[in-house]
Amino acid sequence: MLILYNPVSSASRKPVLPMSLLALGALLEGEEDYAIVDGNLLADPLAELDRRIRETGADLLGMTVMPGPQLAQATDLSKALKAKHPDLTIVWGGYFPTQHWEVALRSPAIDYVVRGHGELVFRDLVRKLRAGEDPRRMAGVAFRDAAGIPRSNDLAPIPHPDQQPDFPYQRVEMARYPRKTFLGNRTIAHHSSYGCPFTCSFCAVVNMVGGRWLAQSAERTAAVTEHLVHTYGVDAVEFYDNNFFTHEARVREFAERIMPLGIGWWGEARIDTMLKYADSTWALMRDSGLRMVFLGAESGSDETLARMNKGGTASAAKTLEIADKMARYGIVATLTQAAANPKPESNRDELEVAELKTQRSDLVTEAARTAADLRKARLELQRVEGLQPAEIPPNLVSDTKFRTLLEGLHQEPSGLTSLSAEAAAQLMDRRLVETVRYSEGVYQPRLQQTAKILARE
Repeated sequence: MLILYNPVSSASRKPVLPMSLLALGALLEGEEDYAIVDGNLLADPLAELDRRIRETGADLLGMTVMPGPQLAQATDLSKALKAKHPDLTIVWGGYFPTQHWEVALRSPAIDYVVRGHGELVFRDLVRKLRAGEDPRRMAGVAFRDAAGIPRSNDLAPIPHPDQQPDFPYQRVEMARYPRKTFLGNRTIAHHSSYGCPFTCSFCAVVNMVGGRWLAQSAERTAAVTEHLVHTYGVDAVEFYDNNFFTHEARVREFAERIMPLGIGWWGEARIDTMLKYADSTWALMRDSGLRMVFLGAESGSDETLARMNKGGTASAAKTLEIADKMARYGIVATLTQAAANPKPESNRDELEVAELKTQRSDLVTEAARTAADLRKARLELQRVEGLQPAEIPPNLVSDTKFRTLLEGLHQEPSGLTSLSAEAAAQLMDRRLVETVRYSEGVYQPRLQQTAKILARE
């Protein structure tokens, strides 16, 4: 018997599906008696684990460990359980021990570390331990040698997610995981790909995958999504992939396949990758329920981005461009900023950031000035519509989109009172910009055409 444990992952104990343990369990089905225990759902994880070990005779405990709350609890629990059960074999896996296996193995409570994506490695480690064989030559395993010194073998090949079994959802309390979010009332998580093709210097994913990206097919990802909707009643899915949007054709097919489900969804992406997407793909993603994209802006300075080895064509200007594009499609752009970067040798970073702030200020000023012109234009539109001569272009009289945009500038946005002052200002900025661009590109040319017609009468 073995136990797979998910340490508490946040101060609020937000229940997020323990997908890493479900991936391990999928390969243990029919081969090993095991249980998945989620600390986020327990009042006293130590008491629960101790009880299960005593009652089941479990002799192996696997823990997934991220930096932060998980690391703190995993450390304390490992020490306490080892003291109570000296013969218990404890194995750590996940981001922290992958990067810092030497630190983890300095604790006598931890026997082995599985490094990288460890589904196959963990299964084979269990097999060797059960057979009484020495696992210390296995790829992907870190251990202590005969002298007690931490050692590590090279990482094992990354398992292809499309070749792994589906998650054994029956092994966890699925009723406790759907939660209300911005995306929907019953939101749940899925992980459809491993890795990222970029090698940003600050990113822990790089050491896990070395710049590789492997994904489930669009068909399979959509099938899992449909299963979650129909079996567990979810209405939104968060994709925790490191880079869900790497391949546009895959995303297009996925969006087409889930269109009938009527769900909301979210994923992580690179800004420069998303800017290459066709407008038809953006429309398809929006219509399929894409509500938000988590984007790594990292910095407002191109010099800093270069130091970070962001790769591709990342730039501060593209950050502004993607925010504008997503606003036009009604998709929220969540932009991250990386803190504590090494100090640059010059103040060029600060100058670039200041310039971007100035550009944004100029844009808002221009939008506000144009908005005043638009109020005049609206009066002119009403006058022209009142005359309704036969030659007035029908597409001007029936321009409901422009009318809606104008109303959005002068009416309080729905839900504005629940937003912070900054968020409300940003929302109004986006509305101004959208109105300006529509006015310049569509409405004003139509208005000029109408004026010429009226002048001839």
